Amino acid sequence: MENFLKLSREKFYDGSAFHRVIKGFMIQGGCPNSKVGARGAPGTGGPGYQIKAEFNNRPHVKGVLSMARSADPDSAGSQFFVCHGDASFLNNKYTAFGKLVAGEEVLNKIAAIRCVGMEGSTPTERVEIISVELVEAK
Repeated sequence: MENFLKLSREKFYDGSAFHRVIKGFMIQGGCPNSKVGARGAPGTGGPGYQIKAEFNNRPHVKGVLSMARSADPDSAGSQFFVCHGDASFLNNKYTAFGKLVAGEEVLNKIAAIRCVGMEGSTPTERVEIISVELVEAK
């Protein structure tokens, strides 16, 4: 969680987009290669470092935020996903670090965007993160 907070404070996510969307599963963002004018394929970038996994007992259910990574559990950097449904198969395998406190209708709208590509997860519309605002949960 500290890494996400740090990157948010540094405006790292501002201007990036959700580059991977699978309705009923998750929406993924946090890749600097998704910014307008960036080089490299969206989904392949990061902050220039990786962090160790911090597995916990938080279940991967709709609205939970978790760190995206490659096959190596200690390969997370900046990419994250928001669960759009039950993803219990990720429990204790991915670092869940937060949850939506509002905006489920926005999550649903993003998840409903038409997607293409080999996996069928590349959005046909750009959904940009204008800025990240950190607020305390009530």
